[in-house]
Amino acid sequence: MTTTAPPAETGSSSGDPLPVPTEGASAAARADRPAARAVAARLAISGLIVLADLWSKAAVFGWLDRLQREGGLERDVHGHPRLKLADGWLTFMESRNPGAAFGQLESFPWFLVVGRSAAAVFLVWLLARTPKGRPWFTAALVLVLGGALGNLYDNLFLAVPHDGHPFGMVRDFIDVYFGAFDWHFPTFNVADSCITVGAALLLLTSFRSDKPAA
Repeated sequence: MTTTAPPAETGSSSGDPLPVPTEGASAAARADRPAARAVAARLAISGLIVLADLWSKAAVFGWLDRLQREGGLERDVHGHPRLKLADGWLTFMESRNPGAAFGQLESFPWFLVVGRSAAAVFLVWLLARTPKGRPWFTAALVLVLGGALGNLYDNLFLAVPHDGHPFGMVRDFIDVYFGAFDWHFPTFNVADSCITVGAALLLLTSFRSDKPAA
């Protein structure tokens, strides 16, 4: 009696064979990952951003405190003591922010600080796995990580205020004033600037069509 061999298993109705993972593809993915030296360089740049942010906060706040004692600050129509830098539209002004950008999440301090901490860990993981050949995406991650750590330092290591807030408040000092509307843009700092630029770069790189295959 003659027997017929069963048909070969296919991946679709058209008869295409099922794809089989290969060791070569896995090895290529591993080879595309950055070297340890590159990862260390990325983290070091983020560390420099943190140092620049902390130094600028300490230096400017100390400077403004001294000028305030000496009567060297001018008060605007709202009573804010400010140091004019560029014709009144750009000034330095002490501000302490218990929330995120624009004072958001002020009523949820634990959520904010835990979220910042988790985001920092995730960004480190991304920097360790982002493949070579994506400089703009890598730069965006470095900027956002440095900015997040700079503000997180204020939350974790500055003195807790006496109003019941469980964490230190973020120091802001860059003030932009729009005289035509009598409106101040929310004060910010170096860390906020890095986060904003990094987020913009992330948005721009998301529109690129030449992203490597997963």
